[in-house]
Amino acid sequence: MIEIERKFLVTQDTFKELAHSNTRIVQGFLNTNPERTVRIRIKGNSAFLTIKGISNESGLSRFEWEREITIEEAESLLALCEPGVIDKVRFEVEIGDHLYEVDVFKGANEGLVVAEIELKSEDEFFEKPNWIGEEVTGDIKYYNSQLSKKPYTTWAFD
Repeated sequence: MIEIERKFLVTQDTFKELAHSNTRIVQGFLNTNPERTVRIRIKGNSAFLTIKGISNESGLSRFEWEREITIEEAESLLALCEPGVIDKVRFEVEIGDHLYEVDVFKGANEGLVVAEIELKSEDEFFEKPNWIGEEVTGDIKYYNSQLSKKPYTTWAFD
C-alpha cells in the first residue's frame, strides 16, 4: 500500500484535447497533519475515505489506504472536516504506458493546474509531455491537505 507518485505544474491546457475523461472532485480533510492525512472525497458518483502517511525523504513515496464509502456517508463526513474544501476537475490523460491525472482547481485554488503520475518504482522511466512544467514532488504546499488550509489564491507571487 505504498503510493509512488510524481507531481508537476502544468504549463498549457493542451492536455484537455488528449483527455479520455474528466470528473469533478470535492474533498475535505478530517486531519491535515502530513504524518497522517485523513481525506473524504466525492469523485463523480463515488466516494472514498483515504488515509495517507508521511512522505519518504525523496517525497516520492508514502503509505496510502483507501476504501469506498457511500455518497451519503461522505456527505456526512464532509460536514465534520476541517475548514477548506478542495474543488477541482480531474482530467485523465494516457501518455505511453502511464496515466497522468491532471487537476484543474476551482474556488480558492483557481488558477492552479497540477499533473500527477503514479509509478511502480521511484526510478521508473516515464514520458513527459510538452505541457508538463516544473516538478513539485515533495513540496508540501502543493499537497491537497495544505491547499485546503492555504489556498493557491492567497500565495504571494513575485
